[in-house]
Amino acid sequence: MGRKSLASTFEILPAIDLRGGRVVRLVQGDFAQETAFSDDPVSVAQQFVEAGATWLHVVDLDGARSGLPVHGATVRRIIRAVGEGDRVRVEAAGGLRDRSSVAEVLDAGAARVVIGTAALRDAAFAGRLVADHGAERIVVAIDVRGGRAVGQGWAADAVGVDPAEAVRRLHDAGVTTFEATAIERDGLQEGPDLALYERLVVLGRGEIIASAGIATVEHLRAVRGVGCTGAILGRAIYDGRLDIREALSA
Repeated sequence: MGRKSLASTFEILPAIDLRGGRVVRLVQGDFAQETAFSDDPVSVAQQFVEAGATWLHVVDLDGARSGLPVHGATVRRIIRAVGEGDRVRVEAAGGLRDRSSVAEVLDAGAARVVIGTAALRDAAFAGRLVADHGAERIVVAIDVRGGRAVGQGWAADAVGVDPAEAVRRLHDAGVTTFEATAIERDGLQEGPDLALYERLVVLGRGEIIASAGIATVEHLRAVRGVGCTGAILGRAIYDGRLDIREALSA
């Protein structure tokens, strides 16, 4: 599968969230509710690839919180270890809020980047990134809490915008792929927010990748059924509730 057809199939993207040099998972984006799973992010990435993953979703949580990339060196190590070529592709997220930081991680070999805060603030910024690198390499995060799309590392006081309006505006700017996260369901493994994903899918304004609450093959089938083109998997695979091989086979 070449980069011209990034959304041509339903993609499974195991998440590797980085904080303080470790692989962690949060609950509802709350940094006070952290569980650490590994001190070796590269090893975790290699295990996912050995299980059959062809995409990795790597998030710099410290960067998302600070607004500047913090774990750039670790992201590059992961890319070098597993992400060279088209067999395995790495997408990077967290703290990428200017053109130079985006260019740096793409030049390091990331297949695409995920931007959130900066795109929600300024759709034209996302449009410039698309012009610089191509729509297939720029994804926008639509992280929804209380019915509003928020950025700023999901800070409690983040000012949000209507998610459908954000998708419309960003698609008009050239963005064609969105990753939608229902923050209230993140880390709880209680099922996806199908109403949110369906609302965004029916807009017909680009591809929607689902995130948060997905813990079973049935959940994966459900998000695919409403029209999502992929799903990000987090705590369920770390807790052993959902096996990557099983997910890919299904």
